[in-house]
Amino acid sequence: MMAAAPDPPYLAVIFSSQRTEGDQGYGAMAERMVELAPEQPGFLGVESARDAQGFGITVSYWRDEAAIAAWKAQGEHAVAQRLGWETWYSAFHLRVCRVEREYALDGR
Repeated sequence: MMAAAPDPPYLAVIFSSQRTEGDQGYGAMAERMVELAPEQPGFLGVESARDAQGFGITVSYWRDEAAIAAWKAQGEHAVAQRLGWETWYSAFHLRVCRVEREYALDGR
């Protein structure tokens, strides 16, 4: 599902990742992060997809840098990050971008 965001500008965190084999607790933690993120001040929305080979992209939207920094430091999210480094990902890239413009086609 596509996230609804306010009028730009706002920030996007783009997380591209390649999963390792097996779940190893990933599914439960991913569900928890989806529950927890909307509780964070400055969170605007999230979109995520993963293919059958384990490549995924998650884009989360935030009001400002302070909101992103607070999410990065949030306790449960910090645990998820550590497990990602140690167990769940064979590779990843994280990019922070400023959204200046948005165009949409919302349903037909």
